[in-house]
Amino acid sequence: METTPNPGTTLIDMELYRTFLVIAETSSFTKAAELVGRTPSAVSMQIKKLEGILGVSVFVREGRSVRLSMEGEALLGYARRILMLNEEAVGLFLSPNVEGEVRFGAPSDFGTRFLPTFLSRFARTHPGVNVDVHLDGSPHLNKELKNGDLDLVLFTARPDSELAKGGEIVFTEPLVWAGLENGVAYERDPLPLAVATSGCPWRRAARIALDSVQKPYRISYTSFHSAGQEAALLADLAIAPFPASVVEHPLQVLDERHDLPEIGNYHIIMQRRPRAGKATRAFAEHVIECFREMSHGMSGQAA
Repeated sequence: METTPNPGTTLIDMELYRTFLVIAETSSFTKAAELVGRTPSAVSMQIKKLEGILGVSVFVREGRSVRLSMEGEALLGYARRILMLNEEAVGLFLSPNVEGEVRFGAPSDFGTRFLPTFLSRFARTHPGVNVDVHLDGSPHLNKELKNGDLDLVLFTARPDSELAKGGEIVFTEPLVWAGLENGVAYERDPLPLAVATSGCPWRRAARIALDSVQKPYRISYTSFHSAGQEAALLADLAIAPFPASVVEHPLQVLDERHDLPEIGNYHIIMQRRPRAGKATRAFAEHVIECFREMSHGMSGQAA
């Protein structure tokens, strides 16, 4: 027996479901705005529209963050299933024959910053592709790509580096100094730094910036993963060069008011193995589109 929607039923736009889900996952209207490519005010309007349709509040505001209301918790499962079915349906027709494996490499901090979004969305539209993820430092990832051990690599690089010249720039963002809110680490002399291990472009950029103004510093803490650096910041033992988008409470951006120089931008570079297959090309296009959405969100927020 065929069923059709009741003509009197109000249908919810997919974009409202998507925005609702991103806010639920990030607990932040501001962070969600970056990810969906809208301004925070536009995101707020979307949620007001959703709540108007449903006649209930789906979030409870708690200072600078939000949490799901009881009604929002009930909606969450429906939103995930509806979006998943929609993406699977579209993917069935746009990429019905893409199968195989992509050996994908990225810096270790991408494991929490970007990969959950990349992988979940790609899996829904390309269920026949297996993505084998390798997390490592940018210089080592570059070597693995040249050796043919990886099909597609993302790595971080300064604009004037050799790595930046050899690939496609897919994302650009400012590096900033980060420290604990109301902390005093930035006042110490020499300045204590928490940085990644040798070879990291963020570490090199920070040292170049400090050397340019002849500000004394010392490497106080090193960690392969940015979480190790963040621990030193949260203990107010050091400051660190971080991407602007990841500095959130209880950390703050430190600048000229704290007697610190600008660091400059960094790039995320994509390189592909020569003669990579259809699955690699599909994943590369997907990653580029995700970064394009993030860039649009950041520029919209700045405006």
